[in-house]
Amino acid sequence: MNSIFEVKNVEQIYNKIKVLDIKSLVILRGTITGVMGPNGSGKTTLLKLLAFSMKPTKGNILFNGKPQYPFSKDVRFSITLLTQEPYLLKRTVYDNISYGLILRRKHGVLGNSDKQIKMKVRVAMSYVGLDFTIFAHRKWNELSGGEAQRVAMAARLALKPEVLLLDEPTASVDAESSQKIRDAALKAREEWGTTIVVASHDKNWLDGVCDTNIHLLNGIRQF
Repeated sequence: MNSIFEVKNVEQIYNKIKVLDIKSLVILRGTITGVMGPNGSGKTTLLKLLAFSMKPTKGNILFNGKPQYPFSKDVRFSITLLTQEPYLLKRTVYDNISYGLILRRKHGVLGNSDKQIKMKVRVAMSYVGLDFTIFAHRKWNELSGGEAQRVAMAARLALKPEVLLLDEPTASVDAESSQKIRDAALKAREEWGTTIVVASHDKNWLDGVCDTNIHLLNGIRQF
C-alpha cells in the first residue's frame, strides 16, 4: 500500500506564532487516519494544509509523490474537505450537491451529462439518508443543522473523491445525522477506496474505525 500524503518538515506560522510543526507524516492510500488533540492543537490547520487550501510557511507536502500547490488541478478534483459548519450555496439541495459536478464538466471532466449528474446526486443523497423526492428541491434555509451537514457531505461524496478530509464533521449535529455522516464516510472507503483523514474529539469512534491515530498538542505531533 503506497503513500498518498507525505508531510516533510512542515511548519505553519500565524502572526509570528507557530501553530503547527510536523517533521514527518506519511498517510497511506485507502486508509482512515484520525487526528486527535484539544482545541487549538493544530488539527484544522493540518487538514487545510492537506487540502492544499493554503501553503505551509515552511516544508513540503507531497500528494501522490509530487509536490502540489493550493487549488492546483491535480488536488482540486481529487481532495475535498468537510468542515464542522456546513457552508451551503443559497440554493436548493440539488443545486448544492450538483455544483461540483457541473464545475468539473466546465473543466472538461467526462461523464457529467445532465442525466449522469442527476443520478450521482441521487446516489450521494442516499448515502447520507436524504430522500431525493423530499429533499432535492428544498431550499438551503429550510434545512435543520443536521440536514445541512448531510447535504454538505453528499456534495463531496458526489465527486467520488480520492481523499475525504473531515474536520469535526459531527460535532454540531443531531445523533441521526452524526451516524449517517459516519456511515457515509466508511462507505466511501469501502466502495471507492477513498482515503479518509478525520479530526474529531470522539476518541471512541476514532479508535473504532481508524487504521492510525495522530495526536497533536500545541501543533506538535505526539509519539
